[in-house]
Amino acid sequence: AVLAGVKMKEAASGECVKVVVRCRPLFGKEIAEGRKIIVNLEPKTGEITVKNPKEPNDAAKTFTFDQVYDDRHTQKEIFEGAALPIVRAAIEGYNGTIFCYGQTGTGKTHSMEGKDEPPEMRGIVPNTFETVFADIDATGNKNFLVRASFLEIYNEDVRDLLSKDQTKKCDLKETPDTGVYVKDLTSFVVKGVAEIRQVLEVGKKNRTVGSTLMNADSSRSHSIFTITIETSERREGDAPDDDPHIRVGKLNLVDLAGSER
Repeated sequence: AVLAGVKMKEAASGECVKVVVRCRPLFGKEIAEGRKIIVNLEPKTGEITVKNPKEPNDAAKTFTFDQVYDDRHTQKEIFEGAALPIVRAAIEGYNGTIFCYGQTGTGKTHSMEGKDEPPEMRGIVPNTFETVFADIDATGNKNFLVRASFLEIYNEDVRDLLSKDQTKKCDLKETPDTGVYVKDLTSFVVKGVAEIRQVLEVGKKNRTVGSTLMNADSSRSHSIFTITIETSERREGDAPDDDPHIRVGKLNLVDLAGSER
């Protein structure tokens, strides 16, 4: 699975996109069929070497990425290395996006969601929720407002996964001030991890799911879960009647359909 992070904070330095590759181990049917590992990862250098199993005498091909992780790396290490800087930047008022790309069965859902229990199996999304509200609770001199929205893109139609009317399609609009946005997209104010997880679960129940050749329960749609973090603070030297300083950061957590055709 390929994890890609986009953080607008670094746009000025020309490094606003980082690509991270995670390779899972062989399992189940692959082991039973006697499949061989043809990918070698070097996390220290960010290099991946791929061998051609049909032509063992051919030279291996090497590719370099911002970060690479193999099956020895934990969910927590993936989150802290690939996602945490983007999450923290959103809390500071920047826009960021994290998405996972790859064929069905490569581990996208495991990387993004994982399992609720035990805690060390939790993926990027639940760790993001925990981090956002833990950081807010640890900040004493600012006020925060956190909102969550959830949309689906399926066959080029956009649908609000939190809307009461799931038959209604949403319109894309664009303005010079805000850029592209989804008109009338439902947004809920959330005050803690339990509330934002409940919003996520409601939306997941409304997603379009269809079978693929590789996974009977694979979603054939793309979804975007957006966390908007608004920060209000008064700075030293502000007059009592001055308006507070407002910053708004937006974090998009994207679940892509499998990349196979």
